[in-house]
Amino acid sequence: MSKLKTIKDLFLYIGKKKKWWLAPLLIILLMLGALIVFTEGSALAPFIYTLF
Repeated sequence: MSKLKTIKDLFLYIGKKKKWWLAPLLIILLMLGALIVFTEGSALAPFIYTLF
């Protein structure tokens, strides 16, 4: 649960300090992380890892 709190705190920081340019960067990083986690055990894993 602390990982979700950290993400929530990052987005609250972005809103409070008006650093809107950080939001797309964080969203892309979260999406890439989710892609790696969800394809880890599948047959697509060798193809995903060649992209990086």
